[in-house]
Parts: sequence; structure tokens; C-alpha cells
Amino acid sequence: MNAPALDVTTSPSSPLIGQRIALIGGGNMASAILGALLQAGCHATDITVVDPGEDARARLQERFGVPTLAAADARLGGSRLVVWAVKPQTFREAARAAAPFLDGALHVSVAAGIRCASMQAWLGSARIVRTMPNTPALVGLGMTGVYALPGVTTEDRALAEALLAGTGRWVWVDEEAALDAVTALSGSGPAYVFYFLEAMRESGAAMGLPPAVALELAIGTFIGAAQLARQSGEPLEVLRERVTSKGGTTAAALAVLEEAGVKRAFGAAMQAAWRRAQELGDAYGA
Repeated sequence: MNAPALDVTTSPSSPLIGQRIALIGGGNMASAILGALLQAGCHATDITVVDPGEDARARLQERFGVPTLAAADARLGGSRLVVWAVKPQTFREAARAAAPFLDGALHVSVAAGIRCASMQAWLGSARIVRTMPNTPALVGLGMTGVYALPGVTTEDRALAEALLAGTGRWVWVDEEAALDAVTALSGSGPAYVFYFLEAMRESGAAMGLPPAVALELAIGTFIGAAQLARQSGEPLEVLRERVTSKGGTTAAALAVLEEAGVKRAFGAAMQAAWRRAQELGDAYGA
């Protein structure tokens, strides 16, 4: 894995600026990418979004001022970068409909489960970058795993990184199969965090705190602990031990978690997500 690059969204030499870009799909992830593209200095008129939903197109036009299409047509011609943000079950149909108009484009997929071999068969292109982002991209704090086919050039990789820069951080993986593990860890990961936050809010309320206060404390604790883990450079085990005084409150809490097998259950949950990611690739592939 390679370390994530620095944020390039404010660079005047960003390879995104002045390029024609197409987004196929107009959901939440597409909205996050659109916001990042415009922040990077791209012009709304250089970006076209294809989505069959009338409401989705109206929302995107109102919020971002970008041209939209109900279906792919010749107006996509000349696009240098195409971002695939469709649901896995509709990818094949959307790709086959758009492919005739996308000759010479770099394809970047944010769709879960769809493998590069399937995309290559549907699009007739080997310039494919497959990514697995997560929903914190909506606030610029996403974490994305990225894999590229051998046909992707260094220039193409720079274009993909510039696309991702405004959504958060990323790591390149050397094997496509690793993206299934990325899906289980960081792709599904926000739901795990929200699950723990719900439990902390409910437990805090049960101990007499107003639910809003309990939630504020829980969110702040997650944010602070995550930042400390990122910045301190020390092993997680050391950081945990520093909070855990012998015979203290944290020790009492962790003993309950260990007795309940929470770590084992969490590992089993991630294994289930990993297997499901593999199944999705099998189900919706070529």
C-alpha cells in the first residue's frame, strides 16, 4: 500500500481543471464528488451527470449548477474522466449504454462489488481505477481504497488522486481482491462507528444524562481518540493502556467487554462483510 497523497484541491495545476468530466449516477457519493470537483476549481459546465431520476437531476442542477442527462448520449463525447457512481445491480446496463460515447476516457468506479474485469468487458477499456470510498466523504473526511489496472498510466493515477483529494484520504492497494477487505473495514466502517455511538448515547441516557448530551460526549470522544491515534504515532495498545488504570473505571468496563467477547464478535462481523463483498462481485459481474 502507498501512503495517501497530500490534498491537492487548492493547487492551480490540478489536472482536473479544464477537463470534461462525466458522472454516471447522481446519489450521495456523486454529490460528494461534485462538491469536491467544484472546490478544486472545475467549472460546472465542464461536468455532466447522467441519472434517470428526474428528482435527482433537478436536485443536482439546483445545488451544483451542472448539466444533467436522463440517459447517456453523444453529449458525453470528449469526457476525459468518467466517474461511475451507480448501484451495482444497474452498472452493467449503464455501462453498455454509455460506452459508445466514452472512447479514450479514464474510468473511475466508486460502485461496491463490481470488479475491474466486468467493467473492462462492458466498457471496452483497460483504463479503469476501482475505488471503495465511505460516506464521510460527504464531509471531506472519507477513507478510500484504490486499485488500478495495469493499463492505467501515471498520469491517470494523478487524475484519480486529484478526484479523490477533496473527499478525504486514500490508500492504493496492489491487488484488487484487497478491496473486499477495504469494503469490510472502512467501506462499512462508518456504520460500526454509528452503532457504537448509539450504544454510548443509550447507555449515557440510562445513567441519567440527557440523550443529546450523551451523544455530544460520545461523538467528541470518537473524534478525539481517532485524532490521537493518527497523530501520536504510538501503538493502539499503548494508548489504551494509558487510559486503563489498574482497578479503575476503564479496567472495569474493558473486563465486561472482554467477557462478552466483543472483539471476537467484531471480527466475525467484519468477516461477514468481507464475504458479502465477494458475493456481490460474483452476483453482479460479467
